[in-house]
Amino acid sequence: MPHQMKGKEKGAGAKGKKAEGEKGSETNPSSPLSLLTSPASRRPTVAVVGAGRLGTALAHALTSRGYEVTALVAQSPLHARRAAALAGTPRSLALGSAQLERLPPAGLLFITTPDDSVAGVAARLAALGSPRVRGRVVLHTSGALSSDVLAPLGEHGFHTGSMHPLVSVSDPLSGAERLGGGAFFCVEGDRAAAAAARRVVRDLGGQSFSVRARDKARYHAAAVMTSGHAVALFDVALTELKLCGLAETRAREVLISLLRGTVENLSAHTPERALTGSFARADVETVRAHLDALLDGCDDEALMVYALLGNVSLRLAARRGTADASRLKEIARALGRAFSGKGGKA
Repeated sequence: MPHQMKGKEKGAGAKGKKAEGEKGSETNPSSPLSLLTSPASRRPTVAVVGAGRLGTALAHALTSRGYEVTALVAQSPLHARRAAALAGTPRSLALGSAQLERLPPAGLLFITTPDDSVAGVAARLAALGSPRVRGRVVLHTSGALSSDVLAPLGEHGFHTGSMHPLVSVSDPLSGAERLGGGAFFCVEGDRAAAAAARRVVRDLGGQSFSVRARDKARYHAAAVMTSGHAVALFDVALTELKLCGLAETRAREVLISLLRGTVENLSAHTPERALTGSFARADVETVRAHLDALLDGCDDEALMVYALLGNVSLRLAARRGTADASRLKEIARALGRAFSGKGGKA
């Protein structure tokens, strides 16, 4: 397996170089990107399987950049028609998930279903045995899965890869704006698929980077901690502030303002330099008071979150090197007592 991965990495480097300079391949009959294209734009026609929030947002963003979306697949034809209307592609063929055999032979097929459904969709598409495979590219948008999950399609001659956008898509319209607003995309797959994905990213005005296929889950865990877990952490803090008597709307405004400042600090500095507050200053008594307040509130979840992330903050403060080392050790002992349910008191 390690030998195979090295081969993939080497190929990824080569295809990256080719992708950077292959604009002329749009008119090259042997190029996979020149087959099944929209005559108006010379871009590959697109079909999207999984027209939920991300799939609809992607269809909308691609349409605004000159791609022709020929089909959208959702749970039902009705859902697909609604997605097509939102995406601004009312002429797209709207199909239900049980109608994959009716998919037109688009040059670029996106699978934007939930992760647990990607393998099943790939197997069903492969079982259809389309006679018009040459040059067709299939990309899934999962962050955790590599292109290996599309192996059944690769065995049938499709070029396979993944193109995961690092954006938060809470609804299709704002999601489309983010997808076309300088977003970062993680790209991997075989040479032709990776080149096609990079071209799409460039057309969307974004930036692409690659990780090894075996590192996709780790990469996605980092993304989840930055986005999804940040929302979860915000909710924990919001609950504590509401217990202080603030209305939820006001509490959100207060914390969002603080969070914006933190993001600005992170944009300009490394994490250890961006760290501020009690842990950066090694304020032992303040940390003990925090722990006691959370313990008295009988909120074990908030206490554990504070203590766990407090340990990470201690490491950042130690790396920065400006806080008193002995006081950082005192804080570490207080956090240890918190894990045993004893609060911050010695």
